[in-house]
Amino acid sequence: MSILESFTTSYGLVSKIDAFGFMDYLNQHPDEARKHGKVILVTADTPLKASRGEGKTTTTIALVDALRKRGIDAAAVLRQPSMGITAAGSKGGASGGGKASLSHPELIDWGLCGEMAAIASAQNLLVSFAEKAIDEGILDKILVPRVSEVPSRSLRSIAVDFGKGTVPERVVLTPTCELMQIVVLSRSMEEISDRVSSMIAGTKDGNPVTFGSFVDLWRITNMLSDAVKPVKTETVNGSPIYVHCGPFANVSLGIPSLISVEMACAEHDIVIVEAGYGTDAGAQKWLDIASREYGAQWPTAAVVVTRASTWRDDKTLAWRYPFHVEHLESLHIPAFPLINLWDGEDDQIPDLLSYASLLKFRKPIIGNLFRDGGDALVEQLDGFVSAIDSEIPAVRSLPESRRGKSLRNRIELLCEESYGVPCDRVIEKDGFADSLSEALDLCNKAGIVFDDLALVAVKSPATMTDDDHKLANERTVTLKKVEVHAGAGLVQVNLTSSLTTPMPKIV
Repeated sequence: MSILESFTTSYGLVSKIDAFGFMDYLNQHPDEARKHGKVILVTADTPLKASRGEGKTTTTIALVDALRKRGIDAAAVLRQPSMGITAAGSKGGASGGGKASLSHPELIDWGLCGEMAAIASAQNLLVSFAEKAIDEGILDKILVPRVSEVPSRSLRSIAVDFGKGTVPERVVLTPTCELMQIVVLSRSMEEISDRVSSMIAGTKDGNPVTFGSFVDLWRITNMLSDAVKPVKTETVNGSPIYVHCGPFANVSLGIPSLISVEMACAEHDIVIVEAGYGTDAGAQKWLDIASREYGAQWPTAAVVVTRASTWRDDKTLAWRYPFHVEHLESLHIPAFPLINLWDGEDDQIPDLLSYASLLKFRKPIIGNLFRDGGDALVEQLDGFVSAIDSEIPAVRSLPESRRGKSLRNRIELLCEESYGVPCDRVIEKDGFADSLSEALDLCNKAGIVFDDLALVAVKSPATMTDDDHKLANERTVTLKKVEVHAGAGLVQVNLTSSLTTPMPKIV
């Protein structure tokens, strides 16, 4: 029996892994045989519509199957989808499709691995404690939202009657909440406990009050004992897949948990990490938050998924895909275009190859992965395998942290690098300055160094700027609101348009 198996337990049709215990064991036994797998990032073009994806999960599954057919020990780490949006059919499932699918997609798509429900219950219990704290005179304002896996427009902004008056509250989807962010970023149960303790429950007379000051945290951590364990499942072809933590890279982190990726890297030579939405969202957050600020591995290579229609059909948006590919290449990450064909598009392949050559891309990987699965990729991966086999130190090194720089400076760097908008066209909406001032005041009173919080951009998933249809020298990014997530160690800045309780599309 392998070491990992001794930390693995059955959970219905899948398994759960005590990743915290496994990594702690390996760290305490440095002589134990382990691998040091390379991370490959699967990201995507910015979709034409927020309610559709480009096929990242399908690509990830097909890529793992193809690499293993070439004799490479590959695995993937996927995100646990949100039942209210993904499983409701708004943008397809989150477990691939066709021949590039998981063996039990219904368990993943419908949240039956349990972590979403446990995190929702724990965050809602924290809010219940905050409401009781108002009764006890500990709080007079609640800052932490309740969560739900089923979106409801009526719950976006609510008022709760406490008898002596009403207190405003709100509800967001589970994967967007601070507790989900804490689980994503933590590497031990002790770290989770410390972070939950540091969450700001609300204020009393304008002064911040943390949950650790009035809640016995074992109640919360006990509820998360299974939620912190990644799921192990497999593709329909038997390739290993790990699933852990939440989606929504536009309004939250959009990446799997750091511990799940580190665990997979200790077991496999190649670990493919799926990041949410486009390169401007999930990939940006893996690079700038997971890698730059939390020490996660810098990708050895990246696959940038697009559809033929997204890439070319709207001429005013055609700049986005080349921008994504070139941005990753500028970071010394070999970026391989992957064009995910739909039925009836095979005849476009010569034209797509010609267009990609004109743009000086690496040779694109093209296939109908739903129809053909990993078989479509096996013979196209020579250049990709060669790139990930090369040991170029610059590719593997982590960039310098940006904590300590002013928030405005970090926002401007983000907008220029990830969206192509220079600092003179980053503008502030009325109310942004007041929101920033309130966030600074909250952190000062709580003893938090504001500029040490990692930056999370909250934005529309379907646009990189205020209006992507504008000419390059006219595009802007508008800053709207600042929100502190002290327990997660993050400061969220709302820009462009976004919703933390999006409604599903009727399908």
